[in-house]
Amino acid sequence: MFPGLKKTRYIELDTQRYFQEHPFEKCPSCKEILVQKQLWDNLKVCPRCEYHFRLTAAERLSQVVDEGTFQEWDADLSSRDPLSFPGYLEKLKEAREATGLKEAVVTGYGEIEGEPAALAVMDSHFMMGSMGIVVGEKIARAIEVALERRLPFIAFCASGGARMQEGMLSLLQMAKISALLNKLSQARLLYISVLTDPTTGGVTASFASLGDIILAEPGALICFTGPRVIEQTIGQKLPDGFQRAEFMLAKGFVDLIVPRKNMKATLARLLRLHPRGDRSARL
Repeated sequence: MFPGLKKTRYIELDTQRYFQEHPFEKCPSCKEILVQKQLWDNLKVCPRCEYHFRLTAAERLSQVVDEGTFQEWDADLSSRDPLSFPGYLEKLKEAREATGLKEAVVTGYGEIEGEPAALAVMDSHFMMGSMGIVVGEKIARAIEVALERRLPFIAFCASGGARMQEGMLSLLQMAKISALLNKLSQARLLYISVLTDPTTGGVTASFASLGDIILAEPGALICFTGPRVIEQTIGQKLPDGFQRAEFMLAKGFVDLIVPRKNMKATLARLLRLHPRGDRSARL
């Protein structure tokens, strides 16, 4: 076991309490009123229109990683306020209280149908999954462990882009992570990038787009600049579905769109097809 690893609290979800506090959910797509328990049993995909609700890191891990195998890395890393940006500390405090997370990404070791992997799971509920110093550092450290233990690396991307409250320091994370992914490639280790709604900005412009295999969830927004900003800039109406996963697949930006019900099996199959990880790396 690596020093400092522990079983994560994020996949220990109190679902019964959540169902009691939030018994119903309205689908943003078809406007259907859904029973929360039924929505949960359907992996938070609308049974009527198949709209994929955004997941927390906890929910993502519970759906993809084998039960009892996930161990978190760098759980106590948290952002400060390097630029003394007005109101930033208050925003961080609000995000931590609302999500129970220290930052917008959870990293660690897990097994997917018995296949070992290093994981980074972003959470858009924490300041829209924005990438600051700590998000970049946690992902970088996860890649370094993957290199050390010869593990494949999987990143679930969900982000509004670089965190403006950390300025250039947040943008530097793009280069840092990309450089380490190059080392991963040189070591002939697999990197799978999974693009979920939304994947935008500096995350799209760096590690989200560098996967050996790039998967996407149906309907996910994938872009550098959002369609609303583009429309305002060029003064034209964009095509329907512009920058959504299906559009990006047609343009060759992603390799495969994977419905959530198939995600775990698809990842496991890809890991089995690329057996370069060290089987002794299991914790």
